[in-house]
Amino acid sequence: MGALAGELGGEKILLVTDPGLRAAGHVDRALRALAGEGLETATFDGVEENPTTRHVAEALAVAKKHGMNLLVGLGGGSSMDCAKGVNFLFSNGGRMSDYWGIGKAEKPMLPMIAVPTTAGTGSEAQSFALISNEKTHQKMACGDKKAACAVALLDPELTLTQPERVTAMTGIDAIAHAVESYVTTKRNPASQRLSREAWKLLQPNFRTVLRSPQNLDARSAMLLGAHYAGAAIENSMLGATHALANPLMARYGTPHGAAIGLLLPHVVRFNSDSVADLYTDLAGMAGFENGETLAGELESIIREAGLPDRLETYGVKQEDLASLAEEAAQQWTAKFNPRPVSPIDLRELYERAF
Repeated sequence: MGALAGELGGEKILLVTDPGLRAAGHVDRALRALAGEGLETATFDGVEENPTTRHVAEALAVAKKHGMNLLVGLGGGSSMDCAKGVNFLFSNGGRMSDYWGIGKAEKPMLPMIAVPTTAGTGSEAQSFALISNEKTHQKMACGDKKAACAVALLDPELTLTQPERVTAMTGIDAIAHAVESYVTTKRNPASQRLSREAWKLLQPNFRTVLRSPQNLDARSAMLLGAHYAGAAIENSMLGATHALANPLMARYGTPHGAAIGLLLPHVVRFNSDSVADLYTDLAGMAGFENGETLAGELESIIREAGLPDRLETYGVKQEDLASLAEEAAQQWTAKFNPRPVSPIDLRELYERAF
């Protein structure tokens, strides 16, 4: 990390991370690597899951106080997204909502090194910062090619300290990225190759890391698979699963990976009439037959991960499903689903998952 930061012209570094990684010793390790190259470093370690505009503002205050010319995002997708959010505001000013959408940053942005410690979001391979509004909980996808990371460091040893539940939920998220990105309306040969390679790494190794958390070969495969899936998203976007999950996180605080895993099999079945051949491709790589058996495999994965398979487990109320569906229909990933979805369709999917 230190050598690469120096090569990128880094002199003053802002390290964006979370308290759990400091407790695990990873922050001190990173600081030693940077100090070893004579680089000045300031740290913001207040990132929480699903970062909001408040987290970005607090990290930005540290950046402005100390000055910086390079960012390091150390952690899961939340830390990397928060660091990207800081980059938007430090380099271009304004508020996060000003960059909601694609390509709205007018000025150059600082180089960033991303160091994922979970095999999940693949944020290190993407030019998007996913930041929620602190008051409304609306998740804003702020994308700009200038926000893409200059370097992604994939060190599987960093993922060994993940709690079991984090391993489960981030792994399911990565698997969903591979499955969804393979079939979206924006899919293309490049994105589909990345999706296939991600699926081939993730599907067989997920159970291994659940059963043998210290298996470094399986951890390596998961980390690389999550990275490929993240790169696939950059080229093809996502679909209805993520559109359905976001309102659950905003209203009920449902963990992202748990919501994704619960909903994905239902979306696969819903989409099967439109992209049956593509689901059959993925199923065949894993030794299954078609979209239905693919959905069954995904349900089996959820069970093995020990996560609930019903929405009501998370306190979701059936009378809220209609309004949740209306919110899901407004999520930008919904429009990339291979089978068009209306609020009625999305409510039906919630009902199936309820």
